[in-house]
Amino acid sequence: MKSAIALRHVTFEDMGSFATVLAKRGIALRYLEAGVDDLSRFDPCDPDLLIVLGGPIGAYDEASYPFILDELRVLEGRLKAERPTLGVCLGAQMMARALGARVYPGPAKEIGWTPLQLTEAGRDSPLAHLGGALTSMLHWHGDTFDLPAGATLLASTDVCRHQAFSWGRNALAFQCHPEAQTTQMERWLVGHACELTATGLSVPELRADCARLAPTLEAQGARCFADWLDRVGL
Repeated sequence: MKSAIALRHVTFEDMGSFATVLAKRGIALRYLEAGVDDLSRFDPCDPDLLIVLGGPIGAYDEASYPFILDELRVLEGRLKAERPTLGVCLGAQMMARALGARVYPGPAKEIGWTPLQLTEAGRDSPLAHLGGALTSMLHWHGDTFDLPAGATLLASTDVCRHQAFSWGRNALAFQCHPEAQTTQMERWLVGHACELTATGLSVPELRADCARLAPTLEAQGARCFADWLDRVGL
């Protein structure tokens, strides 16, 4: 049986709709909890698929969260070996840093629903399923990153130019959240309550947007992920 390991930073930011895709393909999914499970002896090339998920910390916060250095070591080894690797939000930032790019606070927090603007390369990639004519996209981040050397930009928004990139044939990174699952969104609203209060966003309005837009993203995100798995041989 093929295997997937997801590095998770907070429990409510999990694999979402992507987990269903893996289950349908018979790919066994296991979570490793950042800061809890010891990554120092983890073989970065062991699983068939590695996913690094989102979280509220920064990819440059190793002074406060030393396990970030272990995650970077894992990603550096994984990317060097060109093994299938997926990053989501913080995971994308970690991938960018592991590839030598700078990660830093963006011009503004981007929280809520905005369609992606696909590049020409994006339209020829699995992100074709996530184009603005097909679905809106969930965004929940304050940081951004420079595009790593050798990477291909796949999508942007007005707030964040680097929304998704590919690197080589087997690495894909999303600053946004295509894995968002309709039934899990209330957990996000609770888990990020302090951030939502600090930014002055209306929870009822965001909840209504999630109820209206998440079902379509859930379906299109699953199609995108399945397409990418096909292309990397999983």
